[in-house]
Amino acid sequence: MTIHKEGYKILGFGLIGLVVLNIAIGLFLPGNIFARWFFILGSAAFYIFLLFFFRWPHRHIEPALDLVYAPADGKVVVIEETEENEYFKDVRLQVSIFMSPFNVHSNRYPVSGKIKYVKYHHGRYMVAWHPKSSELNERSSVVIEAADGTEILVRQIAGAVARRIVTYSRPEQLVTQGEELGFIKFGSRVDIFLPRGTEVEVPILQQVRANKSIIAKIGK
Repeated sequence: MTIHKEGYKILGFGLIGLVVLNIAIGLFLPGNIFARWFFILGSAAFYIFLLFFFRWPHRHIEPALDLVYAPADGKVVVIEETEENEYFKDVRLQVSIFMSPFNVHSNRYPVSGKIKYVKYHHGRYMVAWHPKSSELNERSSVVIEAADGTEILVRQIAGAVARRIVTYSRPEQLVTQGEELGFIKFGSRVDIFLPRGTEVEVPILQQVRANKSIIAKIGK
């Protein structure tokens, strides 16, 4: 278990800010021991949360051409056929994973293949489980073409707290199942759009883990 690189700056500035805050509290309230300890313990708890949030567990995976692995840790909140209007412009099977602030927020490639499409969209910050968040919130869409020609769209979606989505994908890039796709800072959601008729391997409200949980089976 290590700290993710996306957390280095936040953790560094956060530590400096908390130290300065506690020094200021000590100077302005020198006789108020209760207030000083309250801020010290609160600052420690907040910083421990930040360390926990930016954790990056190492998870080995053996790539499998016929399997779609979870691209994120979290709870499956949607399994339904829906109109995907950005890239496919037809009906697809959508599987959505809600990531709470307590989940690992590093996102992984659910399949191996070639990156066919990458697009970042500015947007709103509705709660991530809202049905319209997939279309209206800040988001980033990545389409991967698997070895058998199947195209899968992975969409990173910002939530009410998240303010920055990081996507490492580049068009025409060859990627391997389980490698890092990107990172979303704080509460968020990841949608996967699969071909209609895909055999889904998880039930609704199931807790899943990236590189560990099988979402679906594909292949011709």
